[in-house]
Amino acid sequence: MGHANKTFTALNIAVLTISDTRTFETDTSGEFLATSAKEEGHSVVRRDIVIDDVYLIRAKVSDYIADQNVQAVLITGGTGFTQRDSTPEAVSVLFDKEVEGFGELFRYLSYKEIGTSTIQSRAIAGLANGTIIFCVPGSTGACRTAWQGIIQPQLNGAQGPCNFVPHLSDAPACKSRDTA
Repeated sequence: MGHANKTFTALNIAVLTISDTRTFETDTSGEFLATSAKEEGHSVVRRDIVIDDVYLIRAKVSDYIADQNVQAVLITGGTGFTQRDSTPEAVSVLFDKEVEGFGELFRYLSYKEIGTSTIQSRAIAGLANGTIIFCVPGSTGACRTAWQGIIQPQLNGAQGPCNFVPHLSDAPACKSRDTA
C-alpha cells in the first residue's frame, strides 16, 4: 500500500511562547519549534511571546485562527499545574474539534523520557477555522518530544495513512486511505 499520491506541502506556521519571563533571546523552546519547522520546509510567518494570562493568550490565538495566512499554531508553555499555567483553559474553548489523542500520545512518549512526572502535562491540540493548534509544555525537551514524535509527521502531507494537512485551510484535498 503506497502513498505515492501524497506530497509534502509547506505550511504557514505561527509559534507562540507562553511565559512571564522569557524574551526572544532566552526562548529556547520557541526557537526550537521555529527552527524545526523551517528545517522541515515550512514557513514561520508569526512568532510571539505572551505572558501567562488567559485573555491575552486567547486574544493572540484568536488572531492566528482568523488569519487566513496561518495554517498551524505551535504553542509552548503554560500547560502545567502552577497557578499561572492557563494555556489549556485559554485555548480549548476556541477549538471546533479537539484532537483528543494528542495529549495521550504526548504523555506516552514523554513517560519514556521523564517517567510519571508527565502526568502533570496538560498538552492539548485541536482544530479551529481550518487551523491546527498544538499546545505543549514549555521545556525544550518537551517541545522536541512533541515535534519529533507527533507534530512533524502530522504536518507532513506525505505522511501516511493520515496527517492533518488535508484538514487545514488552503491545503490540498484529503484522499481516503483506501485509495492511497
